[in-house]
Amino acid sequence: MDINFEPFIEWDNSPFILFSNEGKILYVNHSAELLFGSVSTKELYDLTLAYASAGFGYKTTSLSLIYDAFMFHAITVGYENEEQISLRLYHTPSVQPKAKLHTESLITTDINILLEANIALFQAENSNPLSLLTDQDLPLFKMDQNHFSKLLRKVFHSFRSSDSIDISLKLLIGQHIIINNKKESLAGLKITANGRYVDSDDEIKELAAKNQIKTVLKEHSILLEIPLIQ
Repeated sequence: MDINFEPFIEWDNSPFILFSNEGKILYVNHSAELLFGSVSTKELYDLTLAYASAGFGYKTTSLSLIYDAFMFHAITVGYENEEQISLRLYHTPSVQPKAKLHTESLITTDINILLEANIALFQAENSNPLSLLTDQDLPLFKMDQNHFSKLLRKVFHSFRSSDSIDISLKLLIGQHIIINNKKESLAGLKITANGRYVDSDDEIKELAAKNQIKTVLKEHSILLEIPLIQ
């Protein structure tokens, strides 16, 4: 009996990539297509070769990988011949809030309006060149606007001496978090520059935690994973 496994791979939330022995892409599922917006084909192919088993078969390795909003805790590399080799990456589970969130006190918010207002406050005191790319189709959702604005001010302040600042806001497709036993989608707000101050990182983490927001702090960027609470 012939079985078509392709739909099962397509439905899988784990990115799956099949390479040729020359590093060309032979097949990717939808999750992998999204990942290629954040990492190059060569980088993933090099990763595949680095963690391949010595002989035919497969090998799963635990490791930490971060590509923008995508975070992985393990990969599996497998091959049955010299012509093709596959890579599967496993998402790091989102950390679930320890305490119950009282959503009845939250305010339904258009995050684009709130973001633009806080950017205007930052630009009133700073002349850094700034670019903004947002998803205008993000749904309204509930949040503590005061806490979130405080968080944004701390985040922007850490880029106060940067030559230029790039800000992007988009839906993190295929990612979610469970809050109060309910699955909520996530939006990613990423701020990138040529460098930043880290003196407020502890405050940023504390403010983010109060809003059930996950932070990824790097030398040149800050990523906030924001739950779209309905």
